[in-house]
Amino acid sequence: MTNGPCDTRSMDPLSSVFGSAADDYDKSRPGYPVEAVRWVLDGAATVADVGAGTGKLTQELRAVGAEVVAVDHDPAMLGRLEASLPGVPVLVGSAEHLPLEDASVDAVVFGQAWHWVDRERASREAARVLRPGGTLGLVWNIRDDRVPWVAAMTAAMGGSKAERLLAGEEGPQVAAPFGALEQQRWEWAEPATYESLAELARTRSVYIGGDHETRRRIDEAVADVLDTVPGLAASGAVELPYVTYAYRVKVHPVD
Repeated sequence: MTNGPCDTRSMDPLSSVFGSAADDYDKSRPGYPVEAVRWVLDGAATVADVGAGTGKLTQELRAVGAEVVAVDHDPAMLGRLEASLPGVPVLVGSAEHLPLEDASVDAVVFGQAWHWVDRERASREAARVLRPGGTLGLVWNIRDDRVPWVAAMTAAMGGSKAERLLAGEEGPQVAAPFGALEQQRWEWAEPATYESLAELARTRSVYIGGDHETRRRIDEAVADVLDTVPGLAASGAVELPYVTYAYRVKVHPVD
């Protein structure tokens, strides 16, 4: 593996704001269903977790037995990952400029991250570092907006780039040398409190990167929604429903 400079020229500026809220991000964002992680890996033993952030997906990859290297452009996020997952190698880099040797891993995975990348350059880089027959995997957790209060909370937070991508007609796309994506989805839920839901809203890029007025407006809008959630005030907790969307595609040897 090599550790070259991070190339950030193609990044959306909002992708660089998360480090300032690394602790809240790590505490509030959900993990991933083990079935989704196994499906994305498709038997891969060595994995590059790109856009690893604080290690939400890295932790699940290790739990299923994969050998993982974590790559992110934000040292603050990687610092939080190192604190919670000692022993995981971390490298500063981007999807468009991976600090990895050619044909060095069995899978390259992106958790909550592919919507930030330049897909043509990121696809070429993933193919470069994958061994023949290796897997590119993409995975997102999206709150289930079929539940009315969840849809209202999403609207109060301003939506997200990932949600717009997955709701679009085409969905996520990769570029050459990869072909069509396979897709699976899982529905699940995790317990949430008033406080954890308010904190979750504050880990969104539009909030972290917003000015004081933007943050105040989001805080008030989210509070207005949470005050109406059935059972939240009485029991102190509700189930926050998610849908996990997973995609994978193989890279094939050149003839």
